[in-house]
Amino acid sequence: MCGIFGVYNHPEATRLAYLGLYALQHRGQESAGIVSSDGERLYPYLGMGLVADVFTQEVLDKLPGNIAIGHTRYSTAGADTKRDMQPIVMKYRPEIGDLAVAHNGNLLNVDSLRKELIRRGCNFQTTADTEVIPQLLTCGWTSSLEHDLPWTLRQIKGAYSLVFMTRKELIAARDPYGVRPLCLGQIACPPSQGDFGRRDGGYVFASESCAFDLIGAKYIREIEPGEIVIVNSKGIKSLFFDGKPRTEKVQGEHCFCIFEFIYFSRPDSKILDRNVHSVRKNLGHQLFKENKIDADIVIPVPDSANSAAVGYAEASGIPYETGLIRNHYVGRTFIEPKQSIRDFGAKIKYNPVKEVLIGKKVVVIDDSIVRGTTSRKLMYMLKNAGVKEIHLCISCPPIKGSCFYGIDTPTEKELIASTHSVEEIRDFIGVDSLHYLSLDGLIRATGLPKEQFCVACFTKDYPIK
Repeated sequence: MCGIFGVYNHPEATRLAYLGLYALQHRGQESAGIVSSDGERLYPYLGMGLVADVFTQEVLDKLPGNIAIGHTRYSTAGADTKRDMQPIVMKYRPEIGDLAVAHNGNLLNVDSLRKELIRRGCNFQTTADTEVIPQLLTCGWTSSLEHDLPWTLRQIKGAYSLVFMTRKELIAARDPYGVRPLCLGQIACPPSQGDFGRRDGGYVFASESCAFDLIGAKYIREIEPGEIVIVNSKGIKSLFFDGKPRTEKVQGEHCFCIFEFIYFSRPDSKILDRNVHSVRKNLGHQLFKENKIDADIVIPVPDSANSAAVGYAEASGIPYETGLIRNHYVGRTFIEPKQSIRDFGAKIKYNPVKEVLIGKKVVVIDDSIVRGTTSRKLMYMLKNAGVKEIHLCISCPPIKGSCFYGIDTPTEKELIASTHSVEEIRDFIGVDSLHYLSLDGLIRATGLPKEQFCVACFTKDYPIK
């Protein structure tokens, strides 16, 4: 997961980065970091925890400059420690100065690259796979990132969206498959406030377009698979990993992670020119087409299934209700009672609205089932609340394969659908019926061709070996 953000040529760059990360908080809650530049040096500040807890007014005042990048972390590689917080800052070349990088994704050949770099004398500061990228850059033959970066990224296998920053440049890059999201926007900057020779406003990069909405930036487009975008005093320039300009080459092979539509992205974001909320409503419409259930009410497992539940209710004519309340203030740690309370972990996060549920036949919409344990606890809570019948509908197919491209899914044997039939899962969870959306239905709901997506978690057909 993880959220990345970058801004160039704006007098409030650090505060825009803070707000951008705040909008991307859902993509990672372990740590947050911002690095800024005033054209002379880089100013980093990183901390464990949520964006609002890491950054205070006093901290932001100590991060000057017109360029900034930021990161919210959800670890899938490396340790969950202070040492692996991002953005990572490294000494680069004297003529360029320090280099900072923030990464969303997962590198597949990191072990072999790390061993080779250590053999060459590189000293690693972290256990994060991200650090391999700037270490590789130091092996380049020129003093130009524009020339060295394409070579560096050609050495890497995996899924990655990246933002780099030097004292005077901001660079974004996306892997050739476009697995993880990254988009470009522009924000107005008062002419008297412009810097680095630019007077046409600031440029911004973000994992999701919802970050642009918060800061008043205009969405321009997505960064294409295999594209590098460089912003500096000369303007904005785009090229591909082979060094050709964007105008001379069509985009790379798109294998976008379909779970961005199902779960990860915020409903108000735009992905592949599709509004996420609208796509999730389509998932609900398609669920009803495939599974017409006689019920009294439709309820979601909040919050990620809300839009799909609205879609199912619209298509079926069955009333939408709020049957589960989610506590949004559950932190990463909480004090458990000394005397055990059954299903305490589920109860602290969700609570049923008994008056809505008692005696009802209920369609419950959820986005996915991973291990099945949380679903089992939730359905037990609903039964105890007096629900007459529970029909659980999942807005994606059964998850049978682990993700190696930046999602922290369990090993395959821990995925309940990899070892159990739908009927066995239904019995384990304890519902009257269980229905998954078909893969064809999922693709149809997006309105895009199947070739646009990575669906390996459902098929185990991995596009990047």
